[in-house]
Amino acid sequence: MEKRELGTSGIKVSVVCLGTMTFGQQNSEAEAHAQLDCAVGRGVNFIDTAEIYPSPVEREKWGDTEKQIGAWLAKSGRRNDIVLASKVSGPGIEWMRGGSRLAKKQITKAAEESLRRLRTECIDLYQLHWPDRNTNYFGRPLYAHKNGEQITPPAKSLSALADLQKAGKVRAVGLSNETPWGLCEFLRLAREEGLPQIASVQNPYNLLNRSYESGMAEISVRERCSLLPYSPLAFGVLSGKYLGGKMPPKSRLAIHGRYYSHYQSANAQAAAAEFAAIAKKRGMSPAQMAIAFSIQQPFVASSIIGATTLPQLEENISAAGLQLDEECRKEINAATKARGFYLT
Repeated sequence: MEKRELGTSGIKVSVVCLGTMTFGQQNSEAEAHAQLDCAVGRGVNFIDTAEIYPSPVEREKWGDTEKQIGAWLAKSGRRNDIVLASKVSGPGIEWMRGGSRLAKKQITKAAEESLRRLRTECIDLYQLHWPDRNTNYFGRPLYAHKNGEQITPPAKSLSALADLQKAGKVRAVGLSNETPWGLCEFLRLAREEGLPQIASVQNPYNLLNRSYESGMAEISVRERCSLLPYSPLAFGVLSGKYLGGKMPPKSRLAIHGRYYSHYQSANAQAAAAEFAAIAKKRGMSPAQMAIAFSIQQPFVASSIIGATTLPQLEENISAAGLQLDEECRKEINAATKARGFYLT
């Protein structure tokens, strides 16, 4: 499988990454380990998790995903074969460390706890899961400023990550759910203060959400800071399994649909049907075309795929070997623009 450098870190990752937020919620530990075996066997060397997983977050279950990965690493002996990524939670979870924040003490404690759960001495890519300031992320489209907000300055967070890197507990650092201002500020601090370079940004990006292209993509390319798109299938909507009003009983939208309402509008469903037709003409599944589209963007290093069954996982991984021709991309762009999802 093709591998690409993660920013300027020197770390090479497969163009598809196994996302694990279903481990411990929709997938049992045995199923999680089967997915890991399958992915690594197919050439995937990149595994992404977070301290807060499984998702949606529950006080009784957070950290379980990392524990399941740690058990697999201990059993399989494959630690040196994979690039392991995790994340520290941003603000808003009051029962986590007395209120999760991105200050030095909290980041250090979170990293040490993740290392213990993962049963490893070093996390290859450690990411700030969401900003420690008031801004627009997690589906919120517009920025609304709040006076008097309490934030952790980015310099403090990046300095804490630098200390973890110096201690050999972290190899590279990244952001997630970031904005253009946030990414530029972290890049400025790295340049001017001698702090760690940001290797990647993990933001939502798919055929129903191409907002990354409006400003972030140019930064990614020019600053060599890779996008790791999450939700390339728009939480399964682009797989085609919800077409015609279908709602599979164990699907993510059936179980946690209230969290992903922005992908359930009539317009989104109509666009998904158009994309499915484009894929069918070329002998691809809708899921394969959607993942291949994300992989082939010049600002992307690796597209984060997730699945609840092995057949789904096999199908998604196979997208790594597909190429979308110019005519296919034109049809995708036309459908996207017609439905109002293309912002430029």
